[in-house]
Parts: sequence; C-alpha cells; structure tokens
Amino acid sequence: MVIEADGGSRGNPGPAGYGAVVRDPETGEVLAERSASIGTATNNVAEYRGLIAGLEAAAELGAVEVEARMDSKLVVEQMCGRWQIKHPGLRPLAAQAAGLVGRFAAVRFVWVPRERNRHADALANAAMDAAAAGAPAEAAATPPPAATVARATGTDPATTPASWEPRATEEGTRLILVRHGETERTVQKRYSGRGDVPLTERGRAQAAATAARVAELAPSVAAVVSSPLSRCVATAEAVAARIGDPPVRTDDDLIECDFGIWEGRTFAEVRQGWPGELDAWLASTRVAPPQGESFTTVAERTGRAVDRLRSAYPGETVVVVSHVSPIKLVLRDALAAGDAFLHRLYLDTAGVSVLDLYPDGGVAVRLVNDTAHLRNL
Repeated sequence: MVIEADGGSRGNPGPAGYGAVVRDPETGEVLAERSASIGTATNNVAEYRGLIAGLEAAAELGAVEVEARMDSKLVVEQMCGRWQIKHPGLRPLAAQAAGLVGRFAAVRFVWVPRERNRHADALANAAMDAAAAGAPAEAAATPPPAATVARATGTDPATTPASWEPRATEEGTRLILVRHGETERTVQKRYSGRGDVPLTERGRAQAAATAARVAELAPSVAAVVSSPLSRCVATAEAVAARIGDPPVRTDDDLIECDFGIWEGRTFAEVRQGWPGELDAWLASTRVAPPQGESFTTVAERTGRAVDRLRSAYPGETVVVVSHVSPIKLVLRDALAAGDAFLHRLYLDTAGVSVLDLYPDGGVAVRLVNDTAHLRNL
C-alpha cells in the first residue's frame, strides 16, 4: 500500500496537527484517512505523528509492503538512516515509527514535493482548523470499502453473503431514488443546501416527466418519502399524483448537506474566498464547509433513513425524493465504493436510480441516473 503523510505547526512550535492517507497502489483509491490535532508542537513532531498514523492504518488493513511518501526531507532521511536524529524530542517518535516498520515485509521511504502531498496536507490543516473551532482533537479512520480491502490485501473480509444465485424466496425493499427537479440555483451551478428554493417552470415539467417514469417502473408503490425542502416535496407530490396519490411523508434525514457560508455561492466564488477550506473539504468527507456539515454526517443520517425504510417496507417499493448529495452517498454505500465515487458520479436533476435491499443484507443496484424521460424537455 501507499502511505502519504504530513504534519504542520502554526508557529513552530505552535498549534499542530497531522494527516495521513493510505491508498491502493494500483488504483490510487483511498483506503483510510487519519488526522488529529496534537496541541502545541513543532512541524517535525507533527510530521512524525503523521507517519506513525499512516503506518498504523496500513498495518490494520493488512499491508505487507508499504511505500511511505512525505514532503519532509528530514523525516525521510532520518527513517532511511542517512541523517542523525539529533533532537531528543524526535527520538521516541522515530523509535515508534521504526517499531511499526518492523511489522511489514518491506517499507520504502520516498520524498515527494509538497504539491504531490496535498491530500495529507489538507487533512493536517483541517485537523488544526477543527481544534481551533473546539472540535475533538482525534479523528477516526475512514473505514475502507470491503471490496477495496479485498483487492489491496488479497483477503476476503466477512461481508454480506455474496452470490450470483437469484433470490427465489426473499423479497427485497425497492427504493426508487429521485433527485428533485431543476431550480434557479442548479441552473446557475450554485451550492444549494438548506436554502429552500422552489422549482423552476422547467423543474415542474421535469417532475411531471419523472412521475410518468416512476409509474412505468413501479406498478405498485407503498410510500413516497421526501426531503422536507419544497423543491423535493413538489417533485414528490407530482410523483404521488401520478401513481395513485399516496400521502407524501417527509424525513429530515433526507435533507441536503448544509453548505454553511458557501450556500448560494458558485464553486468559483468559494475557490476564491476559501481556497484552503475548499481543498480540505474536497480531500476528505469528514471535513465540513465553514459553519456547515460534512459528508460523513450526511451519510450517517441518510443511512438511518434507508435502514428505517428497509424495516418499515419489507418486500415493497418506496419512492425517495432527495438531493444530489444524499443520493450519491446512498449509492456509494450500496456499491461499496470509495469516496472518489462521489466526485465521479454525476446525477442530473430529476434523474432516477433504483436499488433493492434484501433481508439478508444484500444490495442490488439496478439503475443509476436514468434521464431518458427528460429527453424532450
């Protein structure tokens, strides 16, 4: 596996933090992230702490051979034995790192330019920012997708039963996931989170077309569940009217991510005004926009909503009308994909996705971002 590690201090010594990323060497996919603020320390101490965290994470994932990449020349040279460790405060950390090195068959240390270590650097800065805001110092590791761990380590971790056999007796809960129709903010490509913006005229036409598509996909629907924001409720009501008018129930856990002070702004405006915060947010699902909500938090609540629907409607079909972030996160988890999936999947307004959830924990994704019903709009 590949480890990318970094640390920093605002003052040297000063408020410090570290970040570490473990990647699949073939695909570059993130297997784990570690970050923490460590109080007052020097840059070098923070850098060693980042290396230690990365080695620990790689060991937990079952890595046999590791390439550790850092932009700290000092740490790389000291770990390779080419430079003496003169500072007494670094010797215990170097010894701890060396002990972890002994757990692998081979470890290679590589110096890289800072621009090639941006992910770990962003995690370290996010940890320092979180500490300054009063958040807990330690950040838990990102759990790696089971399929990714199996590919990277050659193991077969225990997950839900895997089989190509058709399920003859088990009836799954089918979720038809619908993104709301167009709004002015989607047209202008602005962050649209908790702001309650209405559908445009075209958005209402999209909702009607989506309702017809849902009626084709599901002759019988047990429930229509929606985010409480009006753009979703209006889309859900259009669907309900087409399929027999079941009542539309709202669920707060299906609401869009809270983008905080980025709400209503374009990506370019955010890049200009908050470049460091944006890099940290793009680098990790645990990082929230200023005064906003992280994707990790969104995933937790959408997961709760999906679990409730699985339990409440066994063997039935439910239409779920939500926003781009919650639907992406549901599909990410259904496909056991990594966080890079969130940046690679595009979901159109009024697009339709379908997944089945089985009683044994199995999941089948049957459709992603179907937009054929919108071709004439």
